[in-house]
Amino acid sequence: MVEVPLKDPSMVVRSAEPYNAGPPLETLRMSLLTPVQLFFVRNHGTVPVVDAAAYRLTVSGLVDRELRLSLVALQREFAPSTVAATIQCAGNRRRELNAVRSIEGEIPWDAEAVGTATWTGVPLGAVLRAAGARDLGRYVHLLGLDTVATDTQGFGGSIPLEKAMSPEVLLAYEMNGSPLLPVHGFPLRVVVPGYIGARSVKWLRSIFVAAEPSRNYFQSHAYKWFPPHIRAQTVDWTAGLTLTEPPVSAVICTPREGQRLQAGHLTTTGYAFAGGGRQIARVEVSADGGMHWEAAQLVGEAHAWAWRFWEAHLRLLPGRRPIVARAEDSAGAGQPPEPASVWNFKGYVNNAWHRVTVEVV
Repeated sequence: MVEVPLKDPSMVVRSAEPYNAGPPLETLRMSLLTPVQLFFVRNHGTVPVVDAAAYRLTVSGLVDRELRLSLVALQREFAPSTVAATIQCAGNRRRELNAVRSIEGEIPWDAEAVGTATWTGVPLGAVLRAAGARDLGRYVHLLGLDTVATDTQGFGGSIPLEKAMSPEVLLAYEMNGSPLLPVHGFPLRVVVPGYIGARSVKWLRSIFVAAEPSRNYFQSHAYKWFPPHIRAQTVDWTAGLTLTEPPVSAVICTPREGQRLQAGHLTTTGYAFAGGGRQIARVEVSADGGMHWEAAQLVGEAHAWAWRFWEAHLRLLPGRRPIVARAEDSAGAGQPPEPASVWNFKGYVNNAWHRVTVEVV
């Protein structure tokens, strides 16, 4: 029998096994820190059952000292660190791309495959320094305990050693101040702020320092981006762009698509996020499909690795009204107007202007 995760009953379940689900957008927008029960889940296989007492993390490869660490040893021998970070699935907003051209075999996420939490654990860099990572090492391979049909090794990936040594990258054992739930990676997961969620490997079992990137299926094939003219039938997997930092994107959480509203003033709300530690510089919202724009107000304090909430005040006239949102990040990057320009056969990193059409009476 499949174990039901301890999640809120409002979660929109995209697949039951493996369990993949996210919260309604209006619920997601209620708190800058996403409650654990509402945090999206992206799994590629069955959630493993792990005995915390017997658990061991191995560190090997291009290191001076191989390590085999229990959870207790990690917590006792290394100073803890906490970071507020947004994790976003590379397939977030795939539904819009699927409307342009069919995308087969992928989860049809709306814009709910994202969440922000405080993560507490051990800096990955501290563990790599304790193992004596060598100069020849350029990548850190990360492998989970879950089993998946597409790779007999399990779910894995790699990140550059330079990123792995950055202080924000954690081996996390707590989420929002409580031990990780099994569905979120208990007893230990990697959290790689600023990168796509696939690099934050859950149920971590091994760390391997190497000169080359991981050949795990989820690094070498699954999470790669290709331009719109490439199709699955003709793809050369070696030519794809390895996904790392998601592009800037703003999302409308309220009102919702098809909602019936009274004419007059409306406060629209949403979130915006940019990868790589870049900040949200501004968000603009339009009540007429993008002809005229209003500056939105950014809500709360800025954090290097976390999203920003925003709200804007619009005046709606009667009729069918397309509300559109767009953002710009601190590096000056913006968003393309149409999803067709960023369509790809895997449905990844859609950051076209976000649109919601409402009926105004």
